[in-house]
Amino acid sequence: MPDYLTVSTATETREQAVALAQSVVQGRLAAGAQIIGPVTSVFWHAGEFGTSVEYQLLLKTTSARYPALEAHLIEHHPWDNPEVCATEIVQGAAGYLGWIDRTTTD
Repeated sequence: MPDYLTVSTATETREQAVALAQSVVQGRLAAGAQIIGPVTSVFWHAGEFGTSVEYQLLLKTTSARYPALEAHLIEHHPWDNPEVCATEIVQGAAGYLGWIDRTTTD
């Protein structure tokens, strides 16, 4: 498993996105969060085609913190089956990656 990850999820409202971002960063499950939006999402859900406005969260964390971050997002997310996807950070500035390490350590 890679050492560093960007984890994405999305919410229906900006307020929901801010609340999730604050809870994961305060809990040191992620070093930081970026909220992007509104964005337009096009999808299939429950057998129906849909389009909606969402707010995307990008969370920076370590592979060691990922299981707890995923569990927290699933437990506190307003949706029953939220997107929780992790992408490897293959390379990054040493100072930035060190910051992720320091801020996600209890």
